[in-house]
Amino acid sequence: MIDSMLWALPAVALVFAVTTAALRRSPASGFRRLLVVNGLLILAGLVLLSLLVLGVVEPANAAATSLSSSSSWAALLGAGIAVAGSAIGAGWAVAYTGAAAIAAVSEKPEMFGRSLVFVGLAEGIAIYGLVVAIILIGKA
Repeated sequence: MIDSMLWALPAVALVFAVTTAALRRSPASGFRRLLVVNGLLILAGLVLLSLLVLGVVEPANAAATSLSSSSSWAALLGAGIAVAGSAIGAGWAVAYTGAAAIAAVSEKPEMFGRSLVFVGLAEGIAIYGLVVAIILIGKA
């Protein structure tokens, strides 16, 4: 696990640097390009997911023990979907509650504590997805 994270770190740093450079040079067109790239990545992921579900492509067997049964890869796929869905939902919820919280705090600064609670509750959605993923991985 740590090895794969160490291998992915340069790629993440490169993507961060390219994204920052693109948005600094021209924010409007850079943002549109990023949306197109993200849309293509989501489309590619959905195509791969559908190929896995339909059985056209078999999951890779790196160690020949971790993904040997068909229910094992399905549990891992379900865990990934749970984390992704809850993270997207939490991001959406935090966006709306955070904007409302900032508006409320700008009018009444004493509302900071109450608004922070609501933003924290919205972030809890991601934790629920993580708990479901841990349960699914434990059963795999």
